[in-house]
Amino acid sequence: MSLLHRCHMLMTVTLAMAAAVIATPSFAQQNAPPDSGAVSIAGAIDIRNVYMFRGIRQDDTGVITWPAVNVGLRLYSAERGLTNVRVHVGSFNSVNSGWTGSGGLSGKRWYESDVYATLSLGFGKSIALDTTYSAYHSPNRMFTHVKEIAFKATADRPVAGGATLKPYALVAFELDTKPGIGQLDGGFEAGKYLELGATPASAIRHIGIALPVKIGLSLGNYYELAGVDHRFGFLSIGGVATLPLTRWANVHGGVEFQRLGTTTKAFNAGEASKTIGSIGIGFAR
Repeated sequence: MSLLHRCHMLMTVTLAMAAAVIATPSFAQQNAPPDSGAVSIAGAIDIRNVYMFRGIRQDDTGVITWPAVNVGLRLYSAERGLTNVRVHVGSFNSVNSGWTGSGGLSGKRWYESDVYATLSLGFGKSIALDTTYSAYHSPNRMFTHVKEIAFKATADRPVAGGATLKPYALVAFELDTKPGIGQLDGGFEAGKYLELGATPASAIRHIGIALPVKIGLSLGNYYELAGVDHRFGFLSIGGVATLPLTRWANVHGGVEFQRLGTTTKAFNAGEASKTIGSIGIGFAR
């Protein structure tokens, strides 16, 4: 994950540097692989043109590569009530050739290395409650160490034609912070974050189609700018297509559009929106 934190040219440069130096981490730390057995493993390598974390730009130059892996262990299963208990551990990495990587001040590609652990509780076949601890680290020292605990509730509801909706709510709390250290916005106080979203999904022939939508909000001090917290962080609308290659492997690609709020716009060098493209391969078993 990433962190840190003012005439027009000076403010733009300072905030742009803060967006990387305060850089933030990954995408899918809260996304566990499917419940495919007592032990599950999933992973992916994705290439993208822009790295945004919760609306704050990390890099939009060069090639951005995301290797990630997640291992799950089922601890308990039942037919009713609490039907599933799983523990997941995983790692997310961002390897960049642009200004936060080998093309920048550090001269080193490995921008971000995150580890996380999730306790996932399943109720019936449709409700999941996840608790995740994440530690975000920058091997090339482009941002300070960030620690976070997050709670996520997801409903897996079928709709017409076999499609699913999957609404969710996530609340995250920054831990062990100091002014300008251990925070996404590089602000004065530890932030509290709220994300609301849904992932409508279906299949056309053998191709999976998902249309994720989400909004990121500050519950307190998460999007600080010049000492003022701004509630709205970003709105994201995307589309992802997944083509199975084998029973366990797939190729996938997508496009995402983000509309930014006051703080995230400033951290994006004044740009009010960002369009992100990605392609990758994945596996799960």
